[in-house]
Amino acid sequence: MKNFVFFVTLTCFQVNAQQPVYQDVPYRQDYSVKHYLKDTTLALSRVFADRNGVIQVLSAKGLLQPNGGQFQYPGTLEPARAYRPMADKKLASLGIFQQQFVYLDDETVLSNAWAGKLFARHNLPKARVFCPGSDRFSFLVSDGTTLKMLQDSAVVWTGKLDNDRVKDIRFDADKNRFWILGEQSLSSYSVSDKSLKTIFRQTGLTCFEVVKNQLYLGTHDGYRIFDPALNKPPGLLQNKLPVTDLTTIAYVHGNLWFGSNRGAFMLRPDGKFNYYYGERWVPGNRIRHISEGPENSVLILTDKGLAEIRFQAMTLHEKSLVYEKQVRQRHIRYGFNCDVSTLKNGDLSTFEMGQRDSDNLWTAMYLVSQLYRHKVTGDPEALQNWMESFEAMERLFTITSMKGYFARGFERKGYFKFKPEKWDGGLTNGWTHAKDGIWDWRGTTSSDQTVGQFFALTHIAELTDGDTRKRAVNLIDQLMTNIIENDWYLIDFDGKPTLWAKWHPDYVNGFPTMVGDRKINSSNIIAFLQAAYHFTQKPLYKAKAYELMQKHGYLENLLRPMGEIGKTPPNASDWAKMLSKEWNHSDDEMYFLAYGCLYRYAFDNELKTKFAATIKEHWEFERPEKNSLWNFIYATTGAKAFDLEESIWHLQEFPLDMIEWSVMNSHRKDLEFVPENFREQTITSVLPPDERPELKHNRNLFKLDRPGNNGMSELSAGDSFLLPYWMGRYLGVISAPVK
Repeated sequence: MKNFVFFVTLTCFQVNAQQPVYQDVPYRQDYSVKHYLKDTTLALSRVFADRNGVIQVLSAKGLLQPNGGQFQYPGTLEPARAYRPMADKKLASLGIFQQQFVYLDDETVLSNAWAGKLFARHNLPKARVFCPGSDRFSFLVSDGTTLKMLQDSAVVWTGKLDNDRVKDIRFDADKNRFWILGEQSLSSYSVSDKSLKTIFRQTGLTCFEVVKNQLYLGTHDGYRIFDPALNKPPGLLQNKLPVTDLTTIAYVHGNLWFGSNRGAFMLRPDGKFNYYYGERWVPGNRIRHISEGPENSVLILTDKGLAEIRFQAMTLHEKSLVYEKQVRQRHIRYGFNCDVSTLKNGDLSTFEMGQRDSDNLWTAMYLVSQLYRHKVTGDPEALQNWMESFEAMERLFTITSMKGYFARGFERKGYFKFKPEKWDGGLTNGWTHAKDGIWDWRGTTSSDQTVGQFFALTHIAELTDGDTRKRAVNLIDQLMTNIIENDWYLIDFDGKPTLWAKWHPDYVNGFPTMVGDRKINSSNIIAFLQAAYHFTQKPLYKAKAYELMQKHGYLENLLRPMGEIGKTPPNASDWAKMLSKEWNHSDDEMYFLAYGCLYRYAFDNELKTKFAATIKEHWEFERPEKNSLWNFIYATTGAKAFDLEESIWHLQEFPLDMIEWSVMNSHRKDLEFVPENFREQTITSVLPPDERPELKHNRNLFKLDRPGNNGMSELSAGDSFLLPYWMGRYLGVISAPVK
């Protein structure tokens, strides 16, 4: 495996095992800088960059250029005013030769380079297509009907296609000839003998490109490769593409790029494609032109503006620092790690923070990431970060004034209405007043929030000492005591059990065996009890765990294979049917975050062996998602094979832009779809994170589309990226950055 080595590593989270280690060398990270067109009715046709890095766009009203624009802060396209006389030209096309701009208007081919000496009249008032030849004074020009060859400002040849109209022209320097794409033909013009020849006819040609003496011919249904040296028709139609109706083809920095009316895509060396769809990448999905940009960037011109796809060499560590900044600038609310869901069209200046259902869980994951970061690097900023989040999670307990019961969230009094509408299966939205009269807090605390608390508190208790460890152990003790004293329920401020925090045997074993809640609740509560016993050594917790495992079948429940989880029989209750309609990806998150407590704090080696086996069996089901967090949690059991290569792929392909833009993939012809199934897997191999709609660990990573709510929210990378990255660093399976 490239960039992987093997050595023995030992931490408190894994056994002494020979595990692979990724060497964190720089890789190419792509991201987009966008420039929007103010008047979206204005037609755009061509874009190029010159040797100075100046970018020009040809529009129906003249030349435009990018103004402003940086990552996640788009710029605009504004009139280019550098050369005042250009504003009066009736420009029909824009080109590039020897990295200098060349223009076609209704009278001439001209340039401002070379001291302005290029000024060749073509006498084609409706000229619209041109292409430079072997030198700066050699051009083939067409108005769609007539072709004219210009050399040294003189017309040296005139001709026409045979019953066809010219769409585009390319020059083949090796053979000193021009290729002419017609609406239904491909022709060549030899510069040396001034001969025009129709090579073959084919209807439906849309675009083409010359690459290393081969022609890539775009159609409405894919592309064909034509090799003139073989003296035979083009090859088989290539239509296993993200989109088959092609609008442009370009060979850019050694890669073949395609444009369509549903985004752009690049052919990779492995034969697959990087797909650039939606405003994560491009201002509009109707691609007009693609060309080379400055510093190995790719310019993608769309109907709504210009995208610069930039490629930056960075290590995973450098990438993590981008996310660290993102979290601190926009996603910390009272110490909680929260998502932002109030954006207007992706405008980050419009973000607002508010309490969300699972802030406690996302905060726990971020807190642990910073705890790992501090243990690995000693960075005082990481220490401050996790301590701040710990204070927030700790205050969830104190603000309720109910010993051992923590709130879902809190806010200053009066900012959240106590809504009368029903929420969460029959409860109100769960807000109540704190006793201090200054704050409100939200109840309806759930089992996944409890998983979050145990995930954070046990890591603090494991990896710190002194006051913080004491505080964490005290909260573990209070929470576990509360659950036991309330007969395996969390009781809310209204004196009733919350909807989801229920671990009582009557509730858990009331489900048929194939309902996931029977297994997940059993697995979680045994993990909690083991952790509580480990840190407090109170015999009650161990006794209660064995009572649930032996008397009430919780051991059997939690060891039940994931393969047996499925839909209920027709005679099951409506509640059971609802819970088993499909695979529950939030349950996956709850399982894995609690697996540390289940495995690490097992009461004896026999249980640890059994728990390791059930974790492995679950992990095998999750392997197709290539989720680095699940893989690294599985690695803590000492597994030698835990898909490290796939984990690094997951982290490298994570998008720097975490705004939830509209994403569509279900139309793609390059994907292999699978029949509808309980796991909701849609295709044979999961898409890269930067091409799919879902990034959270508790969502279906095989989901293909998100058609609406474009740019209305930004996810925090604190839980989705930083936790698996810093866990990998702490476990020693990702090295420090290597320059």
